[in-house]
Amino acid sequence: MEASRAKKILFVTPPYHCGVVEVAGRWIPLNFVYLAGVAREAGLDAEIYDAMTKDHGYPEIEQRLQASTFDVVATTAITSTINDALKTLQLAKQINPNAVSIIGGVHPTFCYEEVFNTTDAVDYIICGEGETTLKALLMALEKGTDVAEVPGVAFKRDGRVIKTAKRCFRENLDDLPAAWDLLDWSDYKYFVIPNSRLGAISTSRGCDHDCIFCSQQKFWEQSWRGRDPQKVADEIQYLFEIYGVNVFLIADEYPTKDRERWEALLDMVIAKDLPIYLLMETRVPDIIRDREILWKYRKAGVVHIYIGIEATDQETLDFIKKELDVDQSKLALDLIHEHGIITETSFVLGFPDETKKSIEKTLKLAQYYNPDNAHFLAITPWPYADMFNDVKDYIKVHDYAKYNLIDPIIEPKRMSLLQVDVAIVDCYRRFYMKKLPEVFNMKDPFKRDYLMKAMKLIMNSSFIIKKLGKGTLGKVPAMIEEMMAKMS
Repeated sequence: MEASRAKKILFVTPPYHCGVVEVAGRWIPLNFVYLAGVAREAGLDAEIYDAMTKDHGYPEIEQRLQASTFDVVATTAITSTINDALKTLQLAKQINPNAVSIIGGVHPTFCYEEVFNTTDAVDYIICGEGETTLKALLMALEKGTDVAEVPGVAFKRDGRVIKTAKRCFRENLDDLPAAWDLLDWSDYKYFVIPNSRLGAISTSRGCDHDCIFCSQQKFWEQSWRGRDPQKVADEIQYLFEIYGVNVFLIADEYPTKDRERWEALLDMVIAKDLPIYLLMETRVPDIIRDREILWKYRKAGVVHIYIGIEATDQETLDFIKKELDVDQSKLALDLIHEHGIITETSFVLGFPDETKKSIEKTLKLAQYYNPDNAHFLAITPWPYADMFNDVKDYIKVHDYAKYNLIDPIIEPKRMSLLQVDVAIVDCYRRFYMKKLPEVFNMKDPFKRDYLMKAMKLIMNSSFIIKKLGKGTLGKVPAMIEEMMAKMS
């Protein structure tokens, strides 16, 4: 008699691609690492299939699903990926109609009724932070108890959408089990640094600020929780020694909120003395606050910092509740540059009052701020964001797949969508044309090579090539091609 097997849950990333996100590297699905860990605690076998990173389309996904004996299939979605996430679950249901299908993430959390009205392929939605809820849901399904008693879940019963009681956030983030062994580590590379293996760590969760365009402060309800710095440093060492990870994305929305905790983490990583690189995001005021310890950032391995500037005039910053002074941004960027760290920031275009003149002003100030990497993004009104009602009359695009910060969604009062689209790429082109000679002549060989590689990736990306065909911008300027050729 054949022994009964443990039920299997298959986690699948939606096969969504929009250009910019994948230019620099192939990123691990860190959320699935934790979710697979709690699924194992619930007694299931777990498998992670990163279809997005493998660049698999639906034919390859269908083959993988057919080859997997899954009992539960799970995915996650932000607004831009929701269509592909649902299509993936529909395909899974066609292959195995008896499988339980689960989806979580920011978009389903807030738009659960819309999801259920869109498809019959979703059985359960995890609303909010997923690990504790997923484990409880899987255990309820195994025991046959009523899932209506599981907080943090939405489902349909007798044609009616039911959302259970809200689940509180997990108090201790350090006891989350991590299924690192389920990742196909050979897939994850940071293209800017040769011979790299790219991983990710989470040192905290949440953000207590209230930027009106941001989904994260809404998802985390303006809360923040930090992990034990020693456990984070030990995890970095473990991933380096066991899986050869030497480039780490710090995936936090706001890792530096607690100055004492953050400096302790830097000190502990420095004490490990590992040949690693850290990529991170933080806020302008924290860089200014930490000006005396920025050398610790660099010594710990921080080589790349993204800071959100978003706008270059105070009126817009105040509108989006950025809690930032325009003069602070320049100071923060200069302080980071003093320590040989690469800076990256973004400037958001396409607000209802946007004009060609205001975009020109944004570009000029972006050039004045002089970050190493600049992104010019289209303001995107998530359907659950605080700003949605303020701009809904200007929304002209309703295909969620285009809600990616690249394709314009809002049509300003005095510009067309096409004009905004062309202006965005023109900002990229002009910014990097001016930036390239400076990079070419940098004396720091690491920073010069890093930025030249990044520029080549950006200018050769499918996003830029596709966008250059719009308007009258033409191909990549000859000067850029020539300098890049010299650096090859």
